[in-house]
Amino acid sequence: LHCALNMETVEMNSVSLKRPRSEDDVANADEIKRQKISEKSKTGNDSGQSVETVTDQPDKSLLEDTKNEIIPNEESEEQEDEELEDSDEDGDPESFADMMKHGLTESDVGITKFVSSHKGFSGILKERYSDFVVHEIGKDGRVSHLDDFSVPVDDEDPSEETFTVLSDEDKQRLEELQLLKNKETSVAIEVIEDTKEKRTVIHQAVKSLFPGLETKTEDRDGKKYIIAYHAAGKKALANPRKHSWPKSRGSYCHFVLYKENKDTMDAINVLSKFLRVKPNIFSYMGTKDKRAITVQEIAVLRITAQRLAHLNKCLMNFKLGNFSYKNHPLKLGELQGNHFTVVLRNITGTDGQIEQAMRSLREIGFINYYGMQRFGTTAVPTYQIGRAILQNNWNEVMDLILKPRPGAEKGYLVKCREEWAKTKDPAAALKKLPVKRCVEGQLLRGLLKYGMKNIISAFGIIPRNNRLMYIHSYQSYVWNNMVSKRIEEYGLRAVPGDLTLKGATAVHIEEGDVDNYTIHDVVMPLPGFDVIYPKHKIGEAYKEMLVADNLDINNMRHKIRDYSLSGAYRKIIIRPQNVNWEVVAYDDPRIPLFTTDLDKLEGKPLPVLPTDGKFRALKMEFSLPPSTYATMAIREVLKMDTSIKNQTQLNTTWLR
Repeated sequence: LHCALNMETVEMNSVSLKRPRSEDDVANADEIKRQKISEKSKTGNDSGQSVETVTDQPDKSLLEDTKNEIIPNEESEEQEDEELEDSDEDGDPESFADMMKHGLTESDVGITKFVSSHKGFSGILKERYSDFVVHEIGKDGRVSHLDDFSVPVDDEDPSEETFTVLSDEDKQRLEELQLLKNKETSVAIEVIEDTKEKRTVIHQAVKSLFPGLETKTEDRDGKKYIIAYHAAGKKALANPRKHSWPKSRGSYCHFVLYKENKDTMDAINVLSKFLRVKPNIFSYMGTKDKRAITVQEIAVLRITAQRLAHLNKCLMNFKLGNFSYKNHPLKLGELQGNHFTVVLRNITGTDGQIEQAMRSLREIGFINYYGMQRFGTTAVPTYQIGRAILQNNWNEVMDLILKPRPGAEKGYLVKCREEWAKTKDPAAALKKLPVKRCVEGQLLRGLLKYGMKNIISAFGIIPRNNRLMYIHSYQSYVWNNMVSKRIEEYGLRAVPGDLTLKGATAVHIEEGDVDNYTIHDVVMPLPGFDVIYPKHKIGEAYKEMLVADNLDINNMRHKIRDYSLSGAYRKIIIRPQNVNWEVVAYDDPRIPLFTTDLDKLEGKPLPVLPTDGKFRALKMEFSLPPSTYATMAIREVLKMDTSIKNQTQLNTTWLR
């Protein structure tokens, strides 16, 4: 296998999560400053990057098409896009911090309340992989772990020689033939040291490594050649060869994917490139964060565990293991949730404060707000674009996506927006944009194709899950605001008129029944045509908020079916499961404070920590159901604002 793909590993900088200073915090200021200065000198860069900590996308509809929408563009364009997207932000940390003045705060998106009574404290969430780990919890309640690299023994598997018998040049020619990249109809491979066994291995290697190709042996000038050719034209590439898969073996190879600094879809794109298959033969239960270590289950159609295990020699950012064959793929949303292990470093809280905060998290929980990453990172929040879509105001949609905006953006995007403002010419604006896969590039391409009078079709070029993200962001914005109002009005108890779920159906809590419910039973609706609203003041508040946005709460159907919102219900308080914590002392901010699955497999020892170190860290673990945000649990513990505007060191995932 060709292992030259650029798979960089990135050392993350620290993210400071701070409340406004109280007098009690000042005593710790010198230590904090010293640690920050020492870290600056080590990294040479003061800007951190945030962990996107939603456990999974909330609405299945948001992701149901993703399997078909992650097929890479042309390789050269995709590689260029990846390099540009992974490059550092333009400008120094000071200018970045200055630009973030235009970003959102929590109160801008309705996040204003806490449920606990403890006094908050400061801490640093390191964006090193070892400080933020996510393990998927399957529908059977089993937590995914990478703890076994062995491959199931199978007589049908080709020999190890299959992977080495072809030269790099042969592989290149075969790949070009397989992907129909040139006019050749076949590739001839000379059999050196000809034996029947050697020919058999070459036949096996071509067929197993290049699905869709067939082989035959020919004599030419007294030499033996293996001739590779297309079995059934282009269709063969889409469907791995059925007849080569043993009937006794399950059609899907399930495996555990351990990854660092890659989101799930990026990882699948990389795997499909190496395996020379289309990405839509992979399935999974949920997408996982990019900036973290994550462990999850993946299934792939008719690719052997042997071939998958071979990728471990090539891929730096991932490891694959725990292989098994099953008769079914995985389905989005079929998981119970995720288990988080998080380290908050250089904490300022007393042992008493920490104990109180963590007990409250375990016993009461946190408000199930949609986290800041749901709303974008620039001066144009995603919910504003969603609102314009729902209003059917397509000129506004185009304007919001393309117009110049203050705040942190990559240089080429700034130039593209300036060109658009000046000329309103999609072709001219596109020329300023080296990355074509971003939303702006896709919309401009659509405008070029369909014209300025058909913005709806132009917008439709953007992948469906990205388009729906905008309207789901608006729903989340409404929900956050309404929950804050509900808690302000009625506190942490169930009241008559609240909603609760009976099975999948929402019902109102009646006066005589209210003592049978607690705040943990209460749900609130995301606005839509198929939900009911609370029967108290908050029901009216929903209507008023939508009227202010020129929307009718009783008519959430859109003339374009994709943008009709059916709505959903969401618990207002989440009580994490399996909550554990410990405070540890440490001296060196760079050392990991716990071992990962990969560390254990590689036999790395636990770090030796001092009993009386210069700094203290809070190690915490908790499990959350799907579509809840770990940042909101951390916010409740620290009592701090998680927005970038308040934490100019915090740099959220770019909306791409």
